[in-house]
Amino acid sequence: MQTVTINQRVLPAVGLGTWHMGDDPAKRTMEIQALQAGIKAGAQVIDTAEMYGNGRAERLVAEAIKPFDRQDLFIIDKVLPQHASHAQLEQSLDRSLRNVGTDYFDLYLLHWRGQVPLAETVAELERVKQAGKIRAWGVSNFDVADLKELYALPNGDNCAANEDLYNLDRRGIEYDLLAWQKDQGLPLIAYSPVAQGDTLSGRLTADPTLQKLAARHQATVYQIMLAWTIRCGNTLTIPQTGNPEHARQNVAAGELEFSDAELLELERAFPSPRQKQPLATI
Repeated sequence: MQTVTINQRVLPAVGLGTWHMGDDPAKRTMEIQALQAGIKAGAQVIDTAEMYGNGRAERLVAEAIKPFDRQDLFIIDKVLPQHASHAQLEQSLDRSLRNVGTDYFDLYLLHWRGQVPLAETVAELERVKQAGKIRAWGVSNFDVADLKELYALPNGDNCAANEDLYNLDRRGIEYDLLAWQKDQGLPLIAYSPVAQGDTLSGRLTADPTLQKLAARHQATVYQIMLAWTIRCGNTLTIPQTGNPEHARQNVAAGELEFSDAELLELERAFPSPRQKQPLATI
């Protein structure tokens, strides 16, 4: 299975996203089962955030992880930019910890940049790390310029990961960001790696190249899309699903590997960027 190293911990490269989960009470039992199925299939990472359903996703995670050993899991949470200040960050963190039912997060991310100065946020992240409430911190929705600004700050290079939108539909970060992160040893966390079930463009599941590769590997098109995001070894991908069977399939995508010829096929079908693009977000 493909792996990625974050904060010196080697992890399966396919984790479990929770965006949009916990919002519909009628789906709650199935969503819990989906997260548990993913963990049983070998996933260790669960990615959530205080923003997701205003804490509902966090509370869903708390229910899902009860049967498992906390030490075996790697839980990522995120703080909203308006809460990433000296006055509010620890309060938000404590609320998220209570929601998830844990006394620490393995990784705590600034969800995106806001009005709070980065230096203030970094200082607070370092403080709560020293207090043992988080094992590491990182950022999300940062481009190269943002990361360079971050790394110029005191302790800014303690950043353990950057989470950005990345999939075959949205390859813009390949122009300069991925290479910069690799040079710095900074892992990428790829969110919406299957383009939100191919709803961003609607052109992926019907693509003949992807269908051909799926048939060749006895996989689904979504598994091919996931395996592609982690092909370089420095990426954790976090697909979200409320379906237990899909969760198992997502984790199994971490076992797929492509030949150079197959990667060239994908490059022809979905060309990498030839110029700098604005950072894609959802």
